[in-house]
Amino acid sequence: MKVSIFDVAKKSGLSVVTVSRVLNGAETVREKNRQKVLEAIKELDYRPNAAARSLARGKTGIVGLIVTTLQDSFFDAVVKELNEVLALHGYFLAVSVSTGIASDEAHYLIQEDRVDGLILLSPMEEDNYIVELKRRNIPYVLIDNQKPENDAFSVTVDNFKGGYAATKHLLNLGHTSIAHLSGHNMFRSTKERRSGFLKALEEQGLAPFELLTGEFEIAFGYDTCRRWLREGRLPSAVFAGDDNIALGVANALMEAGIHVPDSVAIVGYDDQDISSKLHPYLTTVRQPADRIGLAAADMLLKRMDGTMKRGASVRLDPELIVRESTVTPAEETYD
Repeated sequence: MKVSIFDVAKKSGLSVVTVSRVLNGAETVREKNRQKVLEAIKELDYRPNAAARSLARGKTGIVGLIVTTLQDSFFDAVVKELNEVLALHGYFLAVSVSTGIASDEAHYLIQEDRVDGLILLSPMEEDNYIVELKRRNIPYVLIDNQKPENDAFSVTVDNFKGGYAATKHLLNLGHTSIAHLSGHNMFRSTKERRSGFLKALEEQGLAPFELLTGEFEIAFGYDTCRRWLREGRLPSAVFAGDDNIALGVANALMEAGIHVPDSVAIVGYDDQDISSKLHPYLTTVRQPADRIGLAAADMLLKRMDGTMKRGASVRLDPELIVRESTVTPAEETYD
């Protein structure tokens, strides 16, 4: 038979109210009575109902996370860090894969009393989310949001610096004919990486070999490079908007018997798991997933406990990781 709070009260000789106060960590209970309750709990092997306790405190103990996809090792790393940090503070992370606020999954998470706070990872329709979260008074944090005007309570990476560093690396290796294959323009990161690329070229008085926008997919890089081959022209280097695009370019070149990096050098972005597992190992720009997750969790915890009232943003720097796709093994710098 399941032991209830009433059994604990009877065993300890105290009221249900006193037992409840002990369970919720109230400091108003006399030490002698607190010890009686704790002894009764131990003897009866009483297991408090976590959900009931949360509701009694007006909390759920759950933090929601809405992400557009989990088919991305960078996103996976951010989610892992969020989960670990929040678990240390007694929160369960509920993940919803959703493309917009109208989806059933997103709607479920942001209903009243479902979550104590919400994290949006690379959100789409972020304005709609923010309006609804503010209306429901749910603390939130954005990661990799698309609009600078929503930077209050956000964690972002300086993608301009990342694009600039990637391009400077290629320029320093002597490349002057450099293409950039970027992701979709709806993403702020796309525009920032492209701006960094163009700034580095402008400083050297150079124009791009080609500037193209597409999806963050292997097929985009592969198909573009195949077209260059058919046209009989190739850049000496490619800066890809993410590692998937970069790997697509590398695949097309290797199929054609063209060596990377001797004939064409390639830089990706994100440092996905696969970038250091397939030859040539990919030079890429690493986003600090662990620091992103830690900063976002810390910000949300402060919002939920009321210690952060005003808007604040964290902007982190990326890191260039040099591998085989831009330098020969003898010159390579390992991360």
